[in-house]
Amino acid sequence: MSRRSLISEALASVPSEPVATPAPAVATGVEVAAETAPARTNFTNKRLEAFGEAARIVKRPTIRLKPAECSIWPGNARDYSLLDEHRLRSLIDSVLAESGNRVPAVVRRTPNGPLPYELVTGTRRHWAISWLNANHYPDIDLIAIIEDLDDEAAFRLADIENREREDISDLERGANYKAAVDSYYGGVQLRMAERLKISKSQLSRYIALTEIPPFLVSAFHSPMDLQAKYAEKLLPLLRDPSARSKLEAAADQIASEQSFRRSGDEQPIGGPEVLARLLKAVTSARGRVQKSSIEGADGVRIGQVEKDQQKLLTLTLSPSELSVDAILEALRPVIEQAKIRGSRRR
Repeated sequence: MSRRSLISEALASVPSEPVATPAPAVATGVEVAAETAPARTNFTNKRLEAFGEAARIVKRPTIRLKPAECSIWPGNARDYSLLDEHRLRSLIDSVLAESGNRVPAVVRRTPNGPLPYELVTGTRRHWAISWLNANHYPDIDLIAIIEDLDDEAAFRLADIENREREDISDLERGANYKAAVDSYYGGVQLRMAERLKISKSQLSRYIALTEIPPFLVSAFHSPMDLQAKYAEKLLPLLRDPSARSKLEAAADQIASEQSFRRSGDEQPIGGPEVLARLLKAVTSARGRVQKSSIEGADGVRIGQVEKDQQKLLTLTLSPSELSVDAILEALRPVIEQAKIRGSRRR
């Protein structure tokens, strides 16, 4: 299902209501931009088209308001506290050139709240215009559409907008999904996946990333470098106490190097390299592995035993016609030899 259809579905059930101070010029600007845009389709044009379509479906005119009139809805995946001028420089320049945001934000009224509105989508636009208001451009307003949304509908709408955003980390998205599955879907991931129109496996990968402990997150230059697919490799190791301690030591070392590089304006260690070093810290501890065959009474090879430098044994059995008793008998000398060496170490 397309993003336009998803947005339409998220808003289609919203009842119509009058809104204050419409700004037809802004709404018309969105429509004209869509008509006169070049044939090449880019990310901004897609979002303009999607939001323009959503606005027409629910017949919501835009309004102008000050960012100071809006609180930030905590259900959005984006961490507002992480936004800064450097991260939003291109957006700030764009808003300044256009004297406002071309794509409307979405707000909802908060009759009992400290501020008149709560921002559902458009966190970056809100921050950029707040910054401009505080830095010599107090007349620039935030263009927004008012919607009557409950939390679940607000969550789905925000998620639709955020999916194609490259500046939301997988970790932020995972934490957002984890909170939402409990708050809106009774803890049932399948139900949430169906509502969001994403696969359950994709949803599970994002949520699994939230199990990565802070000491591992700190090894990455930025949370943006920690990808959801990394959880599949790191989480099994974290469940092994021995591997976990090695991961922690390696993560501390990498974090120190990242800090040193930042202080010297050097290139940070990239995410793939961080992951490779963390995995190597665990696998290299095994050192050289000794391998030998396991043979039955008739000399037929039925498997292999591997022994690392920590004297840990890994048994691998091959398909065989031997009976269970015959296989166990073949394993007996391997186990006895391990017990003997174990008693010598003690």
